[in-house]
Amino acid sequence: MIFSLIIFNVVIAEGFYAINNEFLMNGPKGFQEYKMLENDIMFVRMDFPGVPEDGVSVTLEPSKTLVSVSAHAPKVHTHDFSHRNYLIITGLVCGCCEISGFTYHMTDGVLRLHLSKTNILHPQRPSCNSFLGGIRFRGDDLCRCPQRLPCNRDPYHPDLTGPLLIPHPNVRQGTTMAYESKQLESGSLYVRLDMPGVPKDNFNVSVSSGRVKVTGQAPAVSHDSDGRFYSGDVAMLSAPVDVPSRPIKTIIKDGVIRLLIPSV
Repeated sequence: MIFSLIIFNVVIAEGFYAINNEFLMNGPKGFQEYKMLENDIMFVRMDFPGVPEDGVSVTLEPSKTLVSVSAHAPKVHTHDFSHRNYLIITGLVCGCCEISGFTYHMTDGVLRLHLSKTNILHPQRPSCNSFLGGIRFRGDDLCRCPQRLPCNRDPYHPDLTGPLLIPHPNVRQGTTMAYESKQLESGSLYVRLDMPGVPKDNFNVSVSSGRVKVTGQAPAVSHDSDGRFYSGDVAMLSAPVDVPSRPIKTIIKDGVIRLLIPSV
């Protein structure tokens, strides 16, 4: 065996800095981030790694209290486990307002959604200060009662740090974790890493003493609380080299980096 797979990101006593992604080292945590802006505008960041700019659909439901978001991340490489389909439905937790409009932008595996709402009980008054909640799934069924999501209001909430990683809750089909690896018959190792928000030019792959390390810097965009920094050792070569005899091939697309690491 020429590779040892390693994850070195348990760096604090409480466990992973972000239980949604073992490679996230600092910045806002969680798969989503919700924020109330001025003029009754609500901002939502949703991580959909692997989804291209034209791979997302946002629909306001007839009740005008729910918004459904579906997204498709295609299988880019033959060694990907599968494609991924995402689905999330979010809605107002109050009974006095309705969603009056929305805009969105998808880039680098992150959807940023702006929703406006109005007070329908008292049209002359501003909308209330209640917020969006998530719709929970029960098996294959939807529970269409919005649940309050306190962690999404605070992307630094302590509950988003811990010893156990959690799967992406909005993946309805395909792999739910941020890391995937496969030993190939050729002796090479295939690795897929989710680093949503990182532009193509902000990834870096390095080798030191046989350790293959990937880092990525995701800048703050729109109303993101802050930028995010990802880093992690993803494989150990059998020889403690700094320069592999054959180059590591990479495919970087839509907040996902794929590596084909040859044998030394």
